[in-house]
Amino acid sequence: MRWGRGAVLADHPGQRLVQASWAGTAVFVATAIPATLGVEALRLAAAVVALILFGLGIVVFLGAYGVAIVRSRTDAMGIGGLFFLAGSAPKLVQRHMMGSLLIQVLVGLITAATRPFTAIAFGVLVAMFGLGLAGLWGAKFGKFESRYQQ
Repeated sequence: MRWGRGAVLADHPGQRLVQASWAGTAVFVATAIPATLGVEALRLAAAVVALILFGLGIVVFLGAYGVAIVRSRTDAMGIGGLFFLAGSAPKLVQRHMMGSLLIQVLVGLITAATRPFTAIAFGVLVAMFGLGLAGLWGAKFGKFESRYQQ
């Protein structure tokens, strides 16, 4: 995969996490938007996809937190670097992870605002998936300063 100015996502660790984030976002968008626009056949699917992504997001988020706890004994980690990859990830990785998360948030909010009293509103929970994957990337591969200055 090449993304702007010759940068290659495969050159960075955690490529599978980035791909998983985009795959989840694609499935969410592909079910939520048509369901919001009135495609009856996708209403249940949109709710199920949103709840599955939310559940996976919780599990991944807790896993990321566990990895971060262990790693924080030697590395000075902050929330911005861990979950939002600020200063801890290459710009290309950060753009992909935060771009995917942003789409999840926007589609979730827009679809829920459009159909607030339906199962489609579960879409607001999907952002937990993107946040959890970004946190796992940061916990496993992020660059942080050592707690012990040499």
